[in-house]
Amino acid sequence: MSRNITVGIDIGTYQIKVVVAEQSKQRGLPRIIGTGYAESKGMRHGYIINTTDITRSLLIAKQQAEKISGHIIKKAYLSIGGVGLGSVISTGKTIVSRADAQISDLDIENSIQKAEQSISEAQSINRKIIHTIPIKHRIDGKIILGRPDDMRGTQLESEVLFVTSLENHLNDLIEAVEDADIEVIDVMASPVAASFVTLTKTQKVAGCVLANIGAETVSIVVFENSVPISLEVFPVGSTDITNDIALGLKIPLEEAEQVKRGSMIGSVYSQKKLDDIIADRLSDIMELIDAHLKKIGRSGLLPAGIIITGGGSGLKNLNDLAKSSLKLPSRIATIATENNNIKDSTWAVAYGLCILGFSTDDQSSLGVTKITKNLFNSVFKTIKQFLP
Repeated sequence: MSRNITVGIDIGTYQIKVVVAEQSKQRGLPRIIGTGYAESKGMRHGYIINTTDITRSLLIAKQQAEKISGHIIKKAYLSIGGVGLGSVISTGKTIVSRADAQISDLDIENSIQKAEQSISEAQSINRKIIHTIPIKHRIDGKIILGRPDDMRGTQLESEVLFVTSLENHLNDLIEAVEDADIEVIDVMASPVAASFVTLTKTQKVAGCVLANIGAETVSIVVFENSVPISLEVFPVGSTDITNDIALGLKIPLEEAEQVKRGSMIGSVYSQKKLDDIIADRLSDIMELIDAHLKKIGRSGLLPAGIIITGGGSGLKNLNDLAKSSLKLPSRIATIATENNNIKDSTWAVAYGLCILGFSTDDQSSLGVTKITKNLFNSVFKTIKQFLP
């Protein structure tokens, strides 16, 4: 891949999106020079049920992006999402190794490694860690701000967020991309990739939740003090709203999808009934999000509120419903690009992956995939992506 060009691939349940971006001379936001998309065939709830179908769909999107950008796609950054994605928080402790009690990078690595070893078998079986993100550190029981290296103490404790994926889902996804003659440089969780272009530094510092309403899943990532502190995926999405409309109004699925999007003209149905159907399902989604926020002690306590993205973010009254349900500020996500040639936030994941590519240079990302090198050689460098 050219030094100044990166490619992001987002394989969702509804669509596959490919973005080709070029680093601008001013070193600001990358300039998008090509995009491609195709219907995503062979996916269910974010996992692959037919690798061949996914590869064929990806080839269509790839060819579109190559034609527009004039760049042959050989390597790319890949997102991973779906119901197989999850997270766990674990804590590790280590005794400071140096005689003068000064904490070194080795001590930090050891405490993070101890945290990984503390994950229970039930939470780790059949799963692959793709991101290792230190949330906070304690020295001799006292929370410290920032990195603990070069500080002094006798015991270091690290609280770490591990983002994981079902290993077979991850392997199937990589295989499908490689079958399209594309080398996967690295993998990043979809919600984290989207956060690069939908959230501001101020929002991440204050505390917020980014919710991606997809076709068959809703994924959320919670930020506080600039870093992700929790990630969760729910097996419900905008397709469920389409199904509800079809059942409630007794109309075909194709017509229900058009009605949901507000593009059905000439049909006679009760607008109030339609609004109630959509509101009921959205309320269920917001209840799932709030239940998770309560679980991690952040319900009603995120000053920057909820930012909503994904294909379902354009639903009527969603913003007001989220605000009233979660008791938080709410807004629909927008993404800024240098040349403004992608119109909505459904492209956030693929574009965010391009930004990841420029920010990591030759270093691997936070993730550990079959192509990544040693996690601890990169985690302390790449964590800077989340810092203000």
